[in-house]
Amino acid sequence: MTATSTSTTTQDLYPTRGASEVVTPRRDPVVWGPLTPELESFERDGFLAVDQLITEEEVAVYRAELDRLVGDPAIRADERSIVEPKSQDVRSVFEVHRISEVFARLVRDERVVGRAREILGSDVYVHQSRINVKPGFGASGFYWHSDFETWHAEDGLPRMRTVSVSIALTENLDTNGGLMIMPGSHRTFLGCAGETPKDNYKKSLQMQDAGTPSDEALTRFADAHGIRLFTGRAGSATWFDCNAMHGSGDNITPFPRSNVFIVFNSVENTAVEPFAAPVRRPEFIGARDFTPVR
Repeated sequence: MTATSTSTTTQDLYPTRGASEVVTPRRDPVVWGPLTPELESFERDGFLAVDQLITEEEVAVYRAELDRLVGDPAIRADERSIVEPKSQDVRSVFEVHRISEVFARLVRDERVVGRAREILGSDVYVHQSRINVKPGFGASGFYWHSDFETWHAEDGLPRMRTVSVSIALTENLDTNGGLMIMPGSHRTFLGCAGETPKDNYKKSLQMQDAGTPSDEALTRFADAHGIRLFTGRAGSATWFDCNAMHGSGDNITPFPRSNVFIVFNSVENTAVEPFAAPVRRPEFIGARDFTPVR
């Protein structure tokens, strides 16, 4: 299958959403820039954990801004806010670097964007940003998936030249629905079975359906790679590759888990038309503004 942009036809290197699951070895580098000692584990495992990316004082600023956004009735009513199906609590707010100057400054922070440039070997733009709010007592998790599978199928990202960072704004415990990743899974692309429904994002942002691996495939991946659960104090961060198989469980504890999540894409990997979806997702989910972060 090919995806057609306004000026070029782009080969589909990672077929997905067909009649059956398809396994494709990764055809792209993991680290596109120089491989420094600090990035060796990212190259090997597909992630890099940082004990303290931002200070306690900065955490307080970002927590206050998160609380302000979640509590704003106008933000809640905006399409960029996603609510829990049962509790109707706000689950995520997208495009926070455009809604909030506080989070826009975080995106431009050299500790953040500088690392993205190192990994991707080029200038970068924000493909997606959001705050994830996982309050206690029943906030739902997110099933196993590769982000790239969705971004390729539904947003039209051609290559695996995208990296995410999740920055903890509350303590991430081993009990409150933390991030789980299968180390090394980023080296294999799992093309999922089944067509993409129109406006799939309206359902998938609450509960993943299209683009979900089979139990059999997940068992093979877990047997081959194992599972790593990420914990850390507020201010810690996890960088992870776009194709890393990951997910999170429900939070049934009293302790909230809130993070800010930023996705950087290379300016040399800009989106074309979706590879396996009838229409593009909205720009607040998959950006079409490719302006480099400065």
